[in-house]
Amino acid sequence: HSPLSLNILKFKRKTTFSLSRPFMSILLFAILAAILFLLHAGVIVLIIGPLIILQPSRKRPEWYARFTNLLEPRDAGLPQETLTLTMEDGTPLHCWFVPRSSDAIGTILYLHGVGDCKIGGVALSRFFFSLGYNVFLYDSRQHGESGGRYCTYGYYEKHDVRRVIDYLETRKDVAIGPIGVFGTSMGAAIAIQAAVIEPRIRVVIAEASFTSLREIIVDYQRRIIKLPWHFLRNAAMARTQRIAKFKGRDVSPLDDLARLRTPILFIHGTEDSFIRHEYSRQLFEAANEPKQLMMIEGADHNDVWTVGGKRYQDTISTFLSTYLTPAGKGP
Repeated sequence: HSPLSLNILKFKRKTTFSLSRPFMSILLFAILAAILFLLHAGVIVLIIGPLIILQPSRKRPEWYARFTNLLEPRDAGLPQETLTLTMEDGTPLHCWFVPRSSDAIGTILYLHGVGDCKIGGVALSRFFFSLGYNVFLYDSRQHGESGGRYCTYGYYEKHDVRRVIDYLETRKDVAIGPIGVFGTSMGAAIAIQAAVIEPRIRVVIAEASFTSLREIIVDYQRRIIKLPWHFLRNAAMARTQRIAKFKGRDVSPLDDLARLRTPILFIHGTEDSFIRHEYSRQLFEAANEPKQLMMIEGADHNDVWTVGGKRYQDTISTFLSTYLTPAGKGP
C-alpha cells in the first residue's frame, strides 16, 4: 500500500473503533433495560397479577362512610334481615334480605362489582322496594364480609346464586314471587352466567358487564402495566387458574348468551373508563330476544344511576313490570 492508503486505513480503523464503543454501550444499556423491564413485568404478571385477579381489595363500611350514611338497608328506611348463608363448598356469604310484608310482586337479587360489596346496592334497593319487590343483597365470595379465598368472576359464583334462590324458596313467611337479578360490572357477568344454568331466574339486568374474563384481563393489563401482549395475559391466567382451580375460558358471558332465553336488559355508560361500553353492545347483539339496550350518555362506570336519572329508573321499572309479573310470565 502507498503511504496515503495506509493513513486512510488507519483513520477508518480509529473512526470505526471510536464509533463502536459508544454504540455498543448504548446497545448493552438498551438490552439490560429491556431485560430488567421484562423481569419487572414478569413479577407483576406471574406473582402479583394472580393475587390482584383472585383477591381484589375489599371495600368495607369505613370506605363508604366517607361519602354516604346509607351503610345498611335500615339506614334507607327499609326492613332488614341480616343472615349468613353457607355455600356448597362451605364458603359463608354475608347477606341482607329486605322483605315486603305481604304484597311483593317478586324478588330482586343484587350482585355487586369486583372489589365492591353489598353496601353499593342499598340505594338501589330502596328503588326496587318502592316498585313492590323484595330485595336480597349479599357479599360475593372473597368480598365484603363474606368468606372465600378467591374470586373467580362467575365460575363458582354462579352456583352461589342458585344457592341463594334455594334459600329464598324456603321462606314460606314471605311472598317471594318470580325472581330477577340485577348485576353491575362483575355482578352483571355473574348474573348472565347464573341465568344460563338457573331457570328460576326470570329476568336479568346487566349493567356494565364484560364479555369474557380473558378479554377484560387484557384491558386491565394494558391499563396497569401498559402492555397489550396476550402472552402475558396467558401466563397470568395459567397461574391464576392453577391457584384457584377454575377455567378462565369458561367465564364468558358473550358465549353464554347463545343459550339464554331469559329477558335481559343491558345498561352501560358511554364514558366508562373501566369496562368499555362497546362490550354491552356486543353482548346485546349476541343475546336472544327479548332484549333491550340502554346506553347512558356521559356516564362513567360508577355513576350510571346518577347520570341516567329518571330515564334510567323508568327504563328499569318498565322492563320489570313487563317481564317480572307475579305469574312469572312475560307479555
